[in-house]
Amino acid sequence: MSRYSLVTRFATREDAATLARLWNDVVRKADPSEQVADLELVIKAASSSPEQRLVVVEYDNEVAGAVYLRIATLSPINLEPCVQSVHPRVFDHYRRHGVGHALMEAAAAFAEENGILHVITAVPQASREANRFMARLGLAPVVSYRIAPTTLLRSRLTPQRPTAAGITAGVTGTDSNRARVLTARRSLRRARAERLAGPGDRL
Repeated sequence: MSRYSLVTRFATREDAATLARLWNDVVRKADPSEQVADLELVIKAASSSPEQRLVVVEYDNEVAGAVYLRIATLSPINLEPCVQSVHPRVFDHYRRHGVGHALMEAAAAFAEENGILHVITAVPQASREANRFMARLGLAPVVSYRIAPTTLLRSRLTPQRPTAAGITAGVTGTDSNRARVLTARRSLRRARAERLAGPGDRL
């Protein structure tokens, strides 16, 4: 049992720099000052909305972890209300001190206060420890999110355009091959006709 107490509270603007470090792999790719500014906006929005909360847990008077909570629906087409527990995260050196448990306790309390029956969260698929922790709390896997740059997705969806070498007389692919065959046949017929006509018949 830790001799230090855990304190759960709402995030304030002064926490922005710490939260930017905590969520450095999930915030917008930008300069550190811009990331801090982003978190300040998130904190401000959460503090002014009854449907959002940004909760931090302190361990020995230091921010040890945080989670962003919001009331939403299970999906855009399933309008059952839920509390989304977004990026619950604990600094590595504060793990196994009850911080993660306190974060999810905050999510459960927020749901209970609003009469909401479901809490959902997302954890990295590759993190066995995080997935085991959520499983012990009764959160079962439902969906797997996948992400790709828009340009990559477009390149996989749109067939590759033919190169200039593959274009013959405005046609491509199979039509291009057929055009080359027809051109070769016409050349052969012309050459055969010239041989049969003899030198005196040529213009």
